[in-house]
Amino acid sequence: MILALSKASLFFGGQAIFDDIGFQINPGDRIGLVGRNGAGKSTLLKLIAGDYRLDSGTISKAKEVRVGFLRQDLQLDMDKSIVEIARSAFDELTKINARIEQINLEFETRTDYESNSYSALIDELSELSERFGLLGGDSVDADVELVLKGLGFTQQTFHNTLNTFSGGWQMRAELARLLLQKPELLLLDEPTNHLDIESIMWLEKHLSESNQTLMVVSHDRTFLDNVTTRTIEISLGKAYDFNAPYSRYTELRADLREKQLATAKNQEKEIKQTEELIERFRAKASKASFAQSLIKKLDRMDRIEVDQEDTSTMHFKFQPAPRSGKVVAKAESVRKAYGDNLVLNKVDLEVERGDRVAFVGQNGQGKSTLVKALLKEISAEGILTLGHNVQVGYFAQDQADELNGSLTALQTIENAAPENMRKHARSLLGSFMFRGEDVEKKVKVLSGGERGRLALCKLLLKPINFLVMDEPTNHLDMNSKDVLKKSLLAFDGTLLVVSHDREFLEGLVTKTVEFRDQQVKTLLGGIDYYLEQRKLKNMRAVEAKSAAIKKTKETAKSEDKNLGYKERKQLEKDLRSLIRKLESVEQEIENLEARIEDWDRKLADSTTYLELMKDPSFYPEYEKQKEQLSSKMNLWEEIQIKKDQLEHSLPS
Repeated sequence: MILALSKASLFFGGQAIFDDIGFQINPGDRIGLVGRNGAGKSTLLKLIAGDYRLDSGTISKAKEVRVGFLRQDLQLDMDKSIVEIARSAFDELTKINARIEQINLEFETRTDYESNSYSALIDELSELSERFGLLGGDSVDADVELVLKGLGFTQQTFHNTLNTFSGGWQMRAELARLLLQKPELLLLDEPTNHLDIESIMWLEKHLSESNQTLMVVSHDRTFLDNVTTRTIEISLGKAYDFNAPYSRYTELRADLREKQLATAKNQEKEIKQTEELIERFRAKASKASFAQSLIKKLDRMDRIEVDQEDTSTMHFKFQPAPRSGKVVAKAESVRKAYGDNLVLNKVDLEVERGDRVAFVGQNGQGKSTLVKALLKEISAEGILTLGHNVQVGYFAQDQADELNGSLTALQTIENAAPENMRKHARSLLGSFMFRGEDVEKKVKVLSGGERGRLALCKLLLKPINFLVMDEPTNHLDMNSKDVLKKSLLAFDGTLLVVSHDREFLEGLVTKTVEFRDQQVKTLLGGIDYYLEQRKLKNMRAVEAKSAAIKKTKETAKSEDKNLGYKERKQLEKDLRSLIRKLESVEQEIENLEARIEDWDRKLADSTTYLELMKDPSFYPEYEKQKEQLSSKMNLWEEIQIKKDQLEHSLPS
């Protein structure tokens, strides 16, 4: 056991953040901490880190447990270099190394080889050298370089001081330090908010391959699914603990709630029938004892409680988009540098009406720069034009932070709204979960998620046909992201979105523009296609693959149907072999489906579900069987295609 909470309660201003919650963190646990904005996730991390004290209950830690905490509000020495921040993870090693050097200097001057103190120095040096090796002292430089480069730093920036970097890069430096420090418990609060897709994927791999005990707050579904194996949800002051990664957890949570509702409904029916019997027999002397036994039965009955569910959510849609010209935005030979830092060089890009474009690439490669240049927010060399009748709606990366903190939410919308829309300000705010007295809150007291929703609300105040969004999901919880994605899918204008959230981009965009080495490359496909291409070594591999597929198709089409006797017999033999393989794979699929279906039935039953969840080997085996089923289905499809091609080749 690393840490345990028991009957834990914490109150702020008389309101319960947590009420009588409990769970245990064991070595090797990889926990995703999820919940709505404001549910108390960051507060729980701070509680575990020792920033807060419980109002009631207990929190227990194992002895000498080091807790590493990646906070949203960093406190770092800005005068230190990136590599110094990273190397500070090895404070103990630094002290050991300094002492080893000190002992070696003493050896150079001392000649009392037979003395006890000289012998003691030799023993100390031996112990220190052994400890130095155990802590990985011989590989520090290599480890530091590996982690810093994995998080996107280049060798040239290692010795730049922290104050020369943006907040996002400062967070990366602190994350590097924590990963190198390898604490017994690592707490990460929104680690992916300022990472690009490549760095997120590196972090996923790094965490998955380590034995790090981890609790992470994130609204990135893909990251949680790839990194965590357990999910704790904080909702309405309660904690719900499931031994499954996020996507599987949502299924189990829904199944369990459905089961609770059905069981509670049956119990209510039983209670009502019992109460009717009591009323019928209460007045009859001959049945009085029977009525009393029924009353006692009701008193002893444990009433089934259905987990409360936070169903509050945004609901909105964009106004119909006015028709724009065919070319919505165009960039020709664009060049932009910040001092000696050349960000974009001879960049060409065209966005057409109806395009749904994602800008992706490492941070600092110019994604936001090109957006701002297109929208005339900053100047740049080259030709930058917006098309005919283009009406822009722009959600900037720091949009939420630029709201006037002294205004209320209602004043913010009323001031930005056209005159004919001002009377609808309250109902608009209601669509973004600002209800009742919430609309009178000052912007400066709103959470990051609330400010994000308020900034989104401003986009609905006028018709737009070119919607540009730079990292719109950073401060949104999962439900809010789902609503935004649904609204964007229904938006009938042109969309350009800068994002690192793979799940959010999936199915939303049809073009992907990659920023790399001051250039852009447009891929006619969504984020899945882009990620697939990035895994291939180079574009030649893509071209070779495409050429091979094309050649196969052409060969199949040009097959001479007037085959000779031997060729025909061979094809018939091959066809029979494929049919046998197909039947064998179909049987394997049938067996796997039956096994998974049986497990699904047990998972749907509250009694057998709890038994299954107690077995740590169950879920990995369950997922393994599902992966095998998926693999067999793919194999079946491959064999079926070959079979169809052979049948097509044979003359009728």
